[in-house]
Amino acid sequence: MKNFVSDFVKFAGVDDLKIDLFEGQFSVPKGMSYNSYVILDEKIAVMDTVDRNFGKEWLSNLDGVLAGAEPDFLVVQHMEMDHSSNIGAFMERYPKAKIVSSKMAFSMMKNMFGTDFSDRQVVVSDGSKIELGKHVLNFVAAPNVHWPEVMFTYESTEKILFSADGFGKFGAVSLEDEGLENWAEEARRYYFGIVGKFGANVQAVLKKAAGLEIAKICPLHGPVLHSDLEKYLQYYDTWSKYEAEEDGVFVAYTSIYGNTKAAAEKLAEILKNKGCKNVVLKDLARNDIFDCVATAFRYKKLILASTTYNGGVFPKMREFIEHLAERNFQKRTVGFVENGSWAPLAARVMAKSFEPLKEIEIAEPAVTIKIAVNPEVLEKLENFAGLFL
Repeated sequence: MKNFVSDFVKFAGVDDLKIDLFEGQFSVPKGMSYNSYVILDEKIAVMDTVDRNFGKEWLSNLDGVLAGAEPDFLVVQHMEMDHSSNIGAFMERYPKAKIVSSKMAFSMMKNMFGTDFSDRQVVVSDGSKIELGKHVLNFVAAPNVHWPEVMFTYESTEKILFSADGFGKFGAVSLEDEGLENWAEEARRYYFGIVGKFGANVQAVLKKAAGLEIAKICPLHGPVLHSDLEKYLQYYDTWSKYEAEEDGVFVAYTSIYGNTKAAAEKLAEILKNKGCKNVVLKDLARNDIFDCVATAFRYKKLILASTTYNGGVFPKMREFIEHLAERNFQKRTVGFVENGSWAPLAARVMAKSFEPLKEIEIAEPAVTIKIAVNPEVLEKLENFAGLFL
């Protein structure tokens, strides 16, 4: 079972296999999971609800896990709607249950449901504890990972970290391949798409987690992480420090009639021939933009090749750079290839976009193409590639 937790901690989440865009923008061809967990003890705690479209399925899952028992608590770690939409349905179904969350989360509930369940509130903050019997819930404030009200919960008996959106990934659990070998691919795209701006906040909560003995991580999206946890923690440490995972070159291009594409392909070929171990080439107009964002953060060096368009850069290239800047892209070597029939300006415009970003080394000079690749351009590409070795 991919999301088996333990004999006393049960998975009660759901899979969305029909969704096409998560949060209205992220392509999820393998669907999405909305995770919920139940801790069975003298007192019973349900950890988070699910998306509004799956309320009946989720309540049915809870019935199966509870087997006639009544939950004592609903713990709300994150108020984003894909996790909080069924709070009202839960509170109506279980009128004796109390709701546990941060003070800010209760304010959000008031806005969302017209009530903050004031007569049933248990307000917790960093360091708060709730004893269920043998199991003890220890609350860890995790503001802006990735909303300001977020709490993590550490269950200290079984050493389980309930990590809200942290350590999540795209993809339905039921469609996961066996094992976690490919976890990083969609977890990286998820992290830099959704959490990437908040690296300092992730670092802060990782420092708190460093003092905990963690046996399993239960995120609100994706599989339960149950082995080799140091690997996942290291990914998050690297990502939140904006460091490159690998030494390599990502060549991202936009092209109208194929000439800039030809230059980018030739540059990638030259880099490989010169011994670059990792060279990745992507067309920004035809590849998933958030996969391209994740790839830019994965490697140490970035080359952007763009047609000059309306005195600037091609729209897809502009969008890509804006996504990088929004997520605090930094600590990279960046170079530019521009094309323009009469007034090439793309390199200058792209370089200006990177000026506000931290620790960006610009590889100069940029390569300028006037329409087509010719012997002079090939020589420039050869010299330019040497800047990335």
